[in-house]
Amino acid sequence: MSDSERPIAYYITAHGYGHGVRSCDIIRAFHRLYPSVPFVLVTDLPESFLRNRLADVPFTVRSAVFDVGMYQLDSVRVDVGRTLEEAAALSARREALVTDEMRYLRAQDVSLVVADIPSIPLEAAATVDIPCVAVGNFSWNWIYSAFINQDPRWGDVIRMFEEGYAQSDLLLRLPFAEEMKAFPRKCDIPVVAEPGTVRREDLAALTGAPPDRRWVLLSFSSLDWDEAALSRVEELDDYAFFTVRPLEWERKNIFPVDRERILFSDVMASVDIVVTKPGFGVLSECVVNRKPMVFVDRKDFLEYPVLERAVRRYLQHQHISAGKLYRGELKEALDRVLLKPMPADSPGMGGGALAARLLAERRNV
Repeated sequence: MSDSERPIAYYITAHGYGHGVRSCDIIRAFHRLYPSVPFVLVTDLPESFLRNRLADVPFTVRSAVFDVGMYQLDSVRVDVGRTLEEAAALSARREALVTDEMRYLRAQDVSLVVADIPSIPLEAAATVDIPCVAVGNFSWNWIYSAFINQDPRWGDVIRMFEEGYAQSDLLLRLPFAEEMKAFPRKCDIPVVAEPGTVRREDLAALTGAPPDRRWVLLSFSSLDWDEAALSRVEELDDYAFFTVRPLEWERKNIFPVDRERILFSDVMASVDIVVTKPGFGVLSECVVNRKPMVFVDRKDFLEYPVLERAVRRYLQHQHISAGKLYRGELKEALDRVLLKPMPADSPGMGGGALAARLLAERRNV
C-alpha cells in the first residue's frame, strides 16, 4: 500500500450529532488538500448522516463504540444513573478493547488516528506507535467529574479517560472549551463550521411552509411535547417551525425536513431563529450563519456554563426556561430575541482548514 493510500482512522463519539458535524467538516477540509487519502470512520452515528455530509470523500464506516457520552432522556435531559452503568461496563472492558484496537490498526496499516473524543483509540494507537490526535472542546473525564461525589465508581471511569488522553500526541482544542488538563500538548484552533446556503424557496416548495412568516428551527433530536404543548405552538400564527427528521409532528405550522434532501446547515441558514439547547455543533452553526438563538438550560452537563457564556458573547440570544419549553410557551422568547442587539464580537473562523493541515503534519507516512 502506498503512503497516499494508507487510511486515517477517525473515531467519532455518537453523543449527539455535533461531534459528527465538526468531524465531517475537518474530513472535508483534509480531502480538499489530500484527495487520495481514504478514511475509516469508526462510530455509531448513522451511516446515512455521514454519507450526506461527505458525498465526495472516500471512506468506509466501521460501527463501534468506545465511549458512552451521556445517556439522554431527550435532547435536554440526561440519565446520569444509566450513564454510570454503561461507562463502568466500558471501563471494565478497557484492556480487551485496547488490545483489539491495536490489532485492528496494525492490520489496516493506519497512518493516523483521530479521536473526537474517546480515549481508548488514542491509547491503542500510542501503544503501537501510530500518531494520534484528539479533537474536542471538552473531555469525558471532565464531564464525569461533576458526579464523583455521587458514586465512587466514577473514579475508575474518569481515570480511564485521563490515562488514555495523556497518551495523545496532540489535542486540537476547539473554541468554547474547558481547560482539558488531561492532554499534555494542545493547539487551539478556530471555529470548525461552514455557513450554509439560504434555500427558502426550496424549503417552501418541499414542505409547504408559508414564506411570509418568521421561520424557526427547532434544533433538537428529540423533544417531549405533549398534546397541550403542540396546541400552543400551533396557535403561533406569525411563525412557521421546522424540525429535522426523525423529530416531527403532524401540525399545520410545524414542517419536518429530511437532512438527505436539504443539509442541516442549509436549513439553519434559511431560518430566522433557532430554538435549541446549547451544544457545540448548533452554537458553531449559529455563529457562522449569524442566527439568533433561543436557548434552554441543560442540567447535569458540565459543559453547559461554558457554552452559555459563548452564546451570550457571540449571538443575539434569549433564554427560555425548561418549563416553558416543555409547555410549548415559545411566543415571548421568540418575540424578544429579534429585538436583542447583534454582538460585535466574533470568534475566529477557518478551524477546519487549520485542523486538516495539522493532521497532515502528524500523519505517519
